[in-house]
Amino acid sequence: MPLNTNEVTNIDAIKINFDASGLWVLNIAIAIIMFGVSLGITIDDFKRLFNNPKIVFVGVLSQFFLLPAATFLAVLVIQPHPSFALGMMMIAACPGGNVSNFFSKMAGGNAALSVSLTAFATLICIVMTPFNLQFWGSLYPPTEAILKTVELNPYELFKLVSLILGIPLIAGMTVRHYHKTMAAKIEKILKPASMVVFIILIFIAFSQNLAIFTNYIHLVLFLVIFHNVFAFVIGYYTAKIFRLNDADTKAISMETGIQNGGLGLLLIFGFFEGLGGMALLAAFWGIWDIFSGMALATYWGRKKVKN
Repeated sequence: MPLNTNEVTNIDAIKINFDASGLWVLNIAIAIIMFGVSLGITIDDFKRLFNNPKIVFVGVLSQFFLLPAATFLAVLVIQPHPSFALGMMMIAACPGGNVSNFFSKMAGGNAALSVSLTAFATLICIVMTPFNLQFWGSLYPPTEAILKTVELNPYELFKLVSLILGIPLIAGMTVRHYHKTMAAKIEKILKPASMVVFIILIFIAFSQNLAIFTNYIHLVLFLVIFHNVFAFVIGYYTAKIFRLNDADTKAISMETGIQNGGLGLLLIFGFFEGLGGMALLAAFWGIWDIFSGMALATYWGRKKVKN
């Protein structure tokens, strides 16, 4: 997607209005959402997953291998602005978003599988997210040039992902294990409430950056929509190729298509100093995939009812 010289200069100079306090609030919101999700997760969920290793293989293959690889190939073909390209790679490297569990249930998918895969993806993303970003980003010269200008400290990246995803996951599962009744009560309130707060935070950030979105959204609109639809398709047909049933296929598709844009945004501000093109793409992804996930879940849900 060729851009003129002025657009390139403006993209590189974009500064999303998102200060240190906003980052902390987003950090806490993501951690609380993860804690709320993990209150419904038990060790038995993982046991069920590993009793059916085919599902684990398909979920991990689709989300952590095929999506990043396909994103890299798409970047080679489309050749977007380097910071947009790295933003796409960042999104593809992130684990599934927690809202995918809600959409899986709404679509008539295997909600238990979705929650279990989210938990498992959260554990392995501590390693796979930095690996995928570094590996695929280094293979494309324009994004490699950006990676060389930042200090992508693997330990710090590992620490951040562990703090906002890993620790809440373990804490929630521990509460569930020792205080099952209390966990169920907290989950009933916390899970929907934290999701609403997270969506509100996204729209507040959007309103604070309305001028930036108005002026530049046309540059990432196609990339985000294409990338998001592409991710849903990869998840869906990967599951179909391995002959998973419809409910499992919907769950895998949602887990692959709904990526954790909030985490991507945190990593962009934490390690890339809020690089304009990356931040713009990740911020729009965080808004867009809520609408796309809702639309797809509604379609699948109505189709199931009619059948």
